[in-house]
Amino acid sequence: MATTETRGAIRIEDVVKIYDPDGAAVMAVDHCSLDIAAGEICMIVGPSGCGKTTLLNAIAGFHEITSGRITLDGEVLCSTDRPKSRPGSDRVVVFQNGALFPWKTNLDNVAFGPIMQGKLSKAEAREKALSMMADAGLNGVEHNYPGEVSSGVRRRIEIVRALMNDPKVLLLDEPYRALDSLTKSVMHEALLEIYYRNKVTIFFITHDLEEAIFLGHKVAIMTSRPCKPKKVLTVDIPHPRDYGVLTSKRFRELIEETNEAVHEEAVKAFQSGEKEG
Repeated sequence: MATTETRGAIRIEDVVKIYDPDGAAVMAVDHCSLDIAAGEICMIVGPSGCGKTTLLNAIAGFHEITSGRITLDGEVLCSTDRPKSRPGSDRVVVFQNGALFPWKTNLDNVAFGPIMQGKLSKAEAREKALSMMADAGLNGVEHNYPGEVSSGVRRRIEIVRALMNDPKVLLLDEPYRALDSLTKSVMHEALLEIYYRNKVTIFFITHDLEEAIFLGHKVAIMTSRPCKPKKVLTVDIPHPRDYGVLTSKRFRELIEETNEAVHEEAVKAFQSGEKEG
C-alpha cells in the first residue's frame, strides 16, 4: 500500500456549482477552496441544504461543477474544461441510507466489489473480506444477512465493503445520522479503529459538531447556501483518540471556538428555509 504522504490528497480550488444556469440559476457552491492532506480525516460541517453533499458528489463524479478545479494527488478529477469527473474505485461513497444487498450475506456483500470488477477471484475476495471483517470486529456476522444485524453493525459492514478496493478516499455522507447516541459513540470508535489500520483519506459530512471534532484532523465549517468554508479548524488533539477525549479541557475549548460559527450558519439556513443538499 502506498504511503499516506502520496495517496489521497484532495485539493478543491475555487469551485462553483450552479444548478440550472440557464434558468433559476441556483448557486449551491460559491468559489469553494479547501486542501485535504493525504490520510487526513476532514469533517465537513454545515446546515442542511448548504451544498455539502453537492461538493461530495463532485468529488465522487456524480455531479458536474460549473467552474474551478478538483484534484486528487495532483491529477485533475474535474475542472471548468471537464466539468464531471469519472467515478472510480479510488473514491468510494458511503451514503446515509445504506446500500447493502439484503439478499446477500454480509460476507458476500463485502466481497462483491472486487469480484464484479474482476480484481479478485471469488475465493480471493472472500478471504480478504473475512480478514477485513475480523479486523473491524465483525466476527460472527459473516454468514448473517443485513436484516439480521443491528443498524450499527450494518454501517460498519458498509465501511469495510467500501475499503475492499483499497480506495484513496472514503466519502461519508452523514453515515451515522439515523443512529441513537449510544450506538453512534460505538461507531465513532469503530471507524477510528478501521482508519488506524487503513489510513485512507476521509471526507466526512456531518451536522454534529462534537462528532466532527472527535473524529477529525480538520473541521471545515461551511456557510449556508451557497457553500464555501466559513472557518477551517485544525483539531490539535493527538490521535489515536477514544471517548475520554470528550471530557478534556481542549475538546471543550474547540467546541466553544467553533460553536458560534456553526450557530450563525444554522440560523441563516433556518431563515431561508433550506432543506436538502
